[in-house]
Amino acid sequence: MERTKGRQISYWILITLLFLGVKTSEAQNSTKGGLDNNNINETILSQKIEDGARVISTGVPVLLISPDSRSGSMGDVGAATTPDINSIHWNAAKLAFIEKRSGISFTYTPWLRDLVGDIDLSYLAGFYKINDRNAIGASLTYFSLGGIDFYDVNGESKGNFKPNELAFDMAYSMKLSEKLSASVTGRYIRSDLTQGQNSGTATTHAANAFGADLGLYFQDEIKSELKSSYAIGFQIANLGSKISYSEAIEKEFQPANLRLGGRYTMDFNQFNTLSFMLDFNKLLVPTPPIYDLDSNQNIIQGQIASGLDPNVGVLQGAIQSFYDAPNGFKEEMQEINISVGAEWIYNKFFVLRGGYFYENQKKGGRQYITFGGGFKYNVMQLDIAYLVPTVTNNHPLKNTLRISLSFDFN
Repeated sequence: MERTKGRQISYWILITLLFLGVKTSEAQNSTKGGLDNNNINETILSQKIEDGARVISTGVPVLLISPDSRSGSMGDVGAATTPDINSIHWNAAKLAFIEKRSGISFTYTPWLRDLVGDIDLSYLAGFYKINDRNAIGASLTYFSLGGIDFYDVNGESKGNFKPNELAFDMAYSMKLSEKLSASVTGRYIRSDLTQGQNSGTATTHAANAFGADLGLYFQDEIKSELKSSYAIGFQIANLGSKISYSEAIEKEFQPANLRLGGRYTMDFNQFNTLSFMLDFNKLLVPTPPIYDLDSNQNIIQGQIASGLDPNVGVLQGAIQSFYDAPNGFKEEMQEINISVGAEWIYNKFFVLRGGYFYENQKKGGRQYITFGGGFKYNVMQLDIAYLVPTVTNNHPLKNTLRISLSFDFN
């Protein structure tokens, strides 16, 4: 599908603003060590004017997108939801508590369809219970950015390409007791956004990286007249090597993330079950600092006015992400995203879900309501999720739809 040059440029800018991994300003203006002074100065000045509007940017942010319809319809909760096939993304420790022997699920998400017609996210996940205490899982995430026209600095066409990103996961989950489980997940990532095109004098290539997740999950029943239970889930995700598309462009962090959540479930009778979930998420990535400026409003290299140096290792970056915000504790709290969700199941056949996702305006401003449902027949289950932004009527995520089809077997 051909696009005009203007549409192509706008398309890349849009993807940048949505943290989908393509950074037009960096691709066009970067040298080793970061953006040129003009771009940095504009960013710093806007940060000062807006008093802390600093969005944390990472590579392959597609790893943070909700890949399945169930969690996608409940405000992106998942740390402590009842175990299911797609648990490998949210907290693989839950896999050990799945009652079925094996299962497989596929989810398709047309992405930004109100704006562009050929971006989509596909997600395939499966698990197998080795025995009552041990389980393994695997998943494949594939993100296609559709067809994009590339141009050189002179406006000459370089052809039409199809950038894409993928991640392959393998997880092992084990019960440590009858109520507690733990997991470890390994991940291979490939991000091919430039299709080998040059950025100025820099030669680019597909980025390859490895990452890991760690998870814990605890569930127990509550002794009362009403049959009920609760669960607590904890996950550290996407800790791994930095992402690089060129030797001349500074490497980026993976979207390392800390997820902590809880669930409360009530079984009113043999037909009706109601659950409430709450998740807190925080990126374990350094917050951009505020740099000193000279009299001409150019940055003074290496001199930070407030905050900490973000050019550190992965583990150091994760640790300092808890105390490096230029505006201190207040800004650190702004970096915590909140998800709430609810799920009603009737007769283990019909399901209704709803939720809400909140991100502070100064950290991206994603805020939306989600809802959906599904039904189960024999070994098959179909789930649908729908997203409604609450911040603006023209939000790029408007009308996001997810469809999941899964099968589980004894």
